[in-house]
Amino acid sequence: MTEMGRSALEHFWLADDLVFLNHGSFGACPREVLAAQDHWRVRFETSPIHFVLEELGALLRQRAQQLGKHLGAQGEDLVFVENATTGVNTAIHAAGIQPGDEVVLLDHAYPAVIHAAQHVCSTVGAHLVHAELPFPCPGPEAAFEVLEEALSPATRLVIIDHVTSASGLVLGLKGLIERCRERGVLVCVDGAHAPGMLPLDLEAIGADWYTGNCHKWLWAPKGCAFLWTRPDRQAQTHPRVISLGYGQGYTAEFDWTGTRDFSAWLALEAAIGFHERLGADRVREYNHELVMWGAKHLAQAWSVDLPAPESMIGSLVTLPLPVSGEASVERGLEIRRNLYEQHRVEVPVHPIGDRLWVRISAQIYNEKADYRVLAERLPTVI
Repeated sequence: MTEMGRSALEHFWLADDLVFLNHGSFGACPREVLAAQDHWRVRFETSPIHFVLEELGALLRQRAQQLGKHLGAQGEDLVFVENATTGVNTAIHAAGIQPGDEVVLLDHAYPAVIHAAQHVCSTVGAHLVHAELPFPCPGPEAAFEVLEEALSPATRLVIIDHVTSASGLVLGLKGLIERCRERGVLVCVDGAHAPGMLPLDLEAIGADWYTGNCHKWLWAPKGCAFLWTRPDRQAQTHPRVISLGYGQGYTAEFDWTGTRDFSAWLALEAAIGFHERLGADRVREYNHELVMWGAKHLAQAWSVDLPAPESMIGSLVTLPLPVSGEASVERGLEIRRNLYEQHRVEVPVHPIGDRLWVRISAQIYNEKADYRVLAERLPTVI
């Protein structure tokens, strides 16, 4: 059985001298999964025409079935996209936003998602409503309250983060979606961080669309994500690039949007296999317990407070910097760069509200010593 901690680095290409506390941004792909991706690239190039015409379609559907089994869904309800941003864009366009409609999202939403919603709303004459979730967050009920206040008779679509990106909060989907269902409002869940971090049952969640990345916590190659669509919404859901499969059904339209590198999707079998071999529950438990230890250690060392109750934390925690100062994107990037160049520590630093915050991740290759290094080194570069 694979040991957790520094020895697990042998499964990854991460540099031995790097303290990598930012798995949340792009993940880190295991060596064996990258080898599987290389295999599929060569397989494609060996006989391109035969591969596309005779093998590719069945292989993609097999991968969808494998992923569905892992995430509590039917394979025919899952299609592959490059990333969760693409999935959210697809859902927004499928929602049929009309002039005067309102689209609601939390102000913790990923900036690219906010931009996508702004674009559609400005194009059709709809209104984008930001529900302001307090941060630090006192508990799950805070999200319920701000959503209740934001919903109106004009609300057509709500976009909900399963795990917020910058602040790292796990939101209570069940309660949030129930409030939308009571009002007949469509729901798209941005689950960019959830697959591999949290146990999922997509059918039970009750959303109209759920999109998630497999290249973060599920260890697939970069560019591997999915869009789950409720069966009664599939006829109105089309890829952003219309191609040869148009009019042939939900899966046919998404499985072929033109010539591309399909290897990240095909290597998903290896990623799921690696995850299941280590034990999905075991990985989640290790990551959660470690990131909580790291957060408490940093909070004590820097005399700051945790941002939310443990029930709202998965494998990410965002903490305030130990000193106040300029709270800008540029200043955050400067601190990140200094940490990397001077101490070989990789961690994101970004503004939320009127101060800078640092977001820590935990993955199987991390151990307590990594957070001790961050606790000591970060104050030297700010």
